[in-house]
Amino acid sequence: MRRSIQSKVTAVAAAALLALTACTTDPSIENPPAAETEGGEAAATPAEEGGDEWFDQAAFDEQSEQRSASFTGDPEQPWLQYLEGEMTDTSEFASEGAKKVCFANASISNPWRQTGWITMNQQLEVLVEQGVISEMETRDAQDDDNTQIADIDYFIAEGDCDAFIISPNSTAAMTPAVERACETGKPVIVFDRGVETDCATTFIHPIGGFAWGIDTAEFLIDNLEEGDKVVALRILPGVDVLEQRWAAAEKIFEENGIEATDYFTGADPTEIKKIISDELATGDVQGVWMDAGDGAVAAIEAFEDAGKDYPVMTGEDEMSFLRKWEETGLTGLAPVYSNFQWRTPLLAVEKIFAGEEVPKEWVLPQTPIPEEERADFLASNEGMPDGHYAKFGGTDLPGYPEVWQERQIP
Repeated sequence: MRRSIQSKVTAVAAAALLALTACTTDPSIENPPAAETEGGEAAATPAEEGGDEWFDQAAFDEQSEQRSASFTGDPEQPWLQYLEGEMTDTSEFASEGAKKVCFANASISNPWRQTGWITMNQQLEVLVEQGVISEMETRDAQDDDNTQIADIDYFIAEGDCDAFIISPNSTAAMTPAVERACETGKPVIVFDRGVETDCATTFIHPIGGFAWGIDTAEFLIDNLEEGDKVVALRILPGVDVLEQRWAAAEKIFEENGIEATDYFTGADPTEIKKIISDELATGDVQGVWMDAGDGAVAAIEAFEDAGKDYPVMTGEDEMSFLRKWEETGLTGLAPVYSNFQWRTPLLAVEKIFAGEEVPKEWVLPQTPIPEEERADFLASNEGMPDGHYAKFGGTDLPGYPEVWQERQIP
């Protein structure tokens, strides 16, 4: 049964909600199943070619430059920083009183989204207490386009949303539903993944997939030789930021003589291990590239099981990868798709109903963790579970660190 959540929180009830929440223990929540053969065995087949469809030279060049750009705002609050650009006049929305927010969420089906969801709810607690937000009604689409379309249409028909927040499940499929939300005349905030319309009041995201692909591919080619083999592990197709990561990396690999084979894994550790094991059985693999770090440990363990040298590898700022990276001493990089962005939509609601300008495209910082910074992030996140993300940006929120340590998922 799909998960439907309604967070009707008041300043008093917010604390009670935290006391009642519990950690998610269902392994299927963190590790969605991969595709299977008729016999039930995970099928390890290379992904179909599709990088050219998603490659955009102008966006590639822009995001490459943004990696070294100066951001406006306090670097101690990166979730409020942005790149200078077009601003949205929100004076028409200025009004007194607490507002109801309706949030159509793609899912909380992986550790990155779970970490962000926890942080978002702690930020919500602050804004409820301050009288900015009265409640946040949330519907979880469980990674299903049709469900999320129905969720958005439900909110529109309900008619009592003061603002819409949408984290799209996929890009093209969600576009008409987002446009319908825009047609209500209420502010619409899209974050994390994009859609094919610019009708939203603000679109919040880190620099983007091309930046991730550039950071990771350049790291690998700097540490590999021409002709080396890279296995690329991708979680799922059709999501703009994920497709762009691979489109950028694939271009750079091809231009530098790196042989790269990509697979979709569903972030399933068993599937990841099988893919790496099969590749190692046919020859050496010098590098591993990932479009998300979930399952990175399984990839490393496949090299250990085969008695092979560790690869040059890019994972993510998930704690399991950072810890395994430190333990093994492999040559690695932790790219970041800034998890602290889950705070920003609610803070955008605060600004919008205060009549303050917000960026039309709210681009947040996105800085990888190199080896020389790894120890600092391990220390600052000591005690956090493996599924936690180092750059979650919630140390100033209520409940820190226990809520994140205990994975109190509303």
